[in-house]
Amino acid sequence: MYDIIIIGAGPAGLTAALYASRAMKKILVLEAVSYGGQIINSSMVDNYPAIPHTDGYDFATRLYNQVKELKVDIKFERVIEIIDQDKYKLIKTKDNTYESKTIIIATGNSSRKLGIDKEEELVGRGVSYCATCDGAFFKNKDVAVIGGGNTALEDAIYLSNIASHVYIIHRNDAFKAEDVLIKTIKEKNNIECIYNSNITKLNGEEKLESIEITNNDGTIKTINVSGIFIAIGRVPENEIFKNIITLDDSGYILAGENCHTNIQGIFVAGDARHKELRQLVTATSDGAIAATEAIKYLDNDKM
Repeated sequence: MYDIIIIGAGPAGLTAALYASRAMKKILVLEAVSYGGQIINSSMVDNYPAIPHTDGYDFATRLYNQVKELKVDIKFERVIEIIDQDKYKLIKTKDNTYESKTIIIATGNSSRKLGIDKEEELVGRGVSYCATCDGAFFKNKDVAVIGGGNTALEDAIYLSNIASHVYIIHRNDAFKAEDVLIKTIKEKNNIECIYNSNITKLNGEEKLESIEITNNDGTIKTINVSGIFIAIGRVPENEIFKNIITLDDSGYILAGENCHTNIQGIFVAGDARHKELRQLVTATSDGAIAATEAIKYLDNDKM
């Protein structure tokens, strides 16, 4: 029986593990894929207090190693179901079933798909959702970034140092990104911005050869690119919890700033939670708060 099981080893989950471990609680972290969450794919992190000019992989690895030094039990197993048994919870993975007095859900979210033909077939053959993972394969080639937020512009800046030419294709007439990123984009002579347009077709059989984009006025244009990097937002990974945890219309877990869900003893932290701002700093904040609330719950239960 664990005191706390944390589902997810991103910044929120690992921070929760750090706080819970220092409170001498018996904890287990379950992670489906790899530590670090989405931040591990970020080429630059410049907005985390006191740690300027770092990259997501380095930040995540430092946090992971910090938690491992505390002898925290981390297992790479995908959770498929949680069952509330009042005083304790059952957490089922594909391989095992665990018991815990409390749970912290820190599953984060995943890349939103374009939802067009050939997208799935061409993943790894020209279609990517991670510029830092796959950018090196497109050295001196033409590529496109789809999106208009911070991640899209960060990806374009990163790729501009590798690729020959970078197109940014955005469905609106202006980017929704930090001013410093927009300024950097404008200063890059190998980045071309295409506004008011959507990607509507992928061309190529064995690999991506070109894309078709449709302007808001109906004009269709074909651009020859070897790769596209899709950065159009994220979607939560909370489907397995919907039978017992209350979600909002977008699938995020409803919880206040104290990270309590509608089920006693189950908490949520990070990007899986319904909130206004999803940033690295708010993920780690949630992790600390969720762990502290879980510790209070455990200690009060002993009284």
